[in-house]
Amino acid sequence: MDLILKYFENIHWEDIIFAGLRIVLILVMVWILIGVVRKLLQRLEKTLIAKGHAEGEVPGEAAKRAETLVRLLRQGVIIVMWVMAILLILRQLGVDIGPVLASAGVVGLAVGFGAQNLVRDVIAGFFMILENQVRVGDVAIINGTGGLVERINFRTIVLRDLSGIVHTFPNGTITTLANMTREWSAFVFEIGVAYKEDTDRVVEVLQQVGAELRQDAHFGPLMLEDIEIFGVDKFADSAVVIKGRTKTLPIKQWDVGREFQRRVKKAFDQVGIEIPFPHLSVYFGEASKPFLAHLVKGAPQQNNG
Repeated sequence: MDLILKYFENIHWEDIIFAGLRIVLILVMVWILIGVVRKLLQRLEKTLIAKGHAEGEVPGEAAKRAETLVRLLRQGVIIVMWVMAILLILRQLGVDIGPVLASAGVVGLAVGFGAQNLVRDVIAGFFMILENQVRVGDVAIINGTGGLVERINFRTIVLRDLSGIVHTFPNGTITTLANMTREWSAFVFEIGVAYKEDTDRVVEVLQQVGAELRQDAHFGPLMLEDIEIFGVDKFADSAVVIKGRTKTLPIKQWDVGREFQRRVKKAFDQVGIEIPFPHLSVYFGEASKPFLAHLVKGAPQQNNG
């Protein structure tokens, strides 16, 4: 009993009280800072959503992207603040935080080497979402594989191609990303006609078909501009190729393109413009005439009697 009393007599209660007050102050400051961070992040989220709306982004996708970014930032900031608060509290309790920091550094280095691919994927995904490079619902070509973007995570991005096959790409491994439906899309067509056709007349027919399609109640609103005819693009083996383009709403280029080509085929049939098929002419040189004569001579004579 005397030892316990002697122990309490040697305690500096004033230091303990001041240390306790400092710990309470640290906790209060952390609570206030977390509240301020939450308010700032809420304002950032609203700003990102408004920016997405101004750029024509789908409201649901703009909110989803902003929420994902804000959630990641909130978690990161809160973790850092609580780690700093715990270290300050340990220091107030008389614990030497030097060895703790050294141990944390060694553990962090080991984890960093073991999870460097994971960290790379997360960082790449963060900037992909931050820069709005691709969104859910876009049609994109990633590392040579095309498909519809179904999910965008901080570590992976998921595509589903036309055959229904799901492709998952770690964000850190993406070297090429082509977004085919960002803001607007385009259907580029190459239409071949016979060499005997008047290309100016063909262009007029294409423009007429495009104008009629633009006036269509269903397909017209999907088109952003009139059909743009570039002109004669190349001389192929069996056809003169005329190239053009039409701008459409995102991901609507294939709907408009299929309908345009269907109408072009019907219009060409009505006005008699030939869409050639590949064919081959055989020429035997100087020996061709005797060869044909031999065929004619050897052909059986018809009986007119």
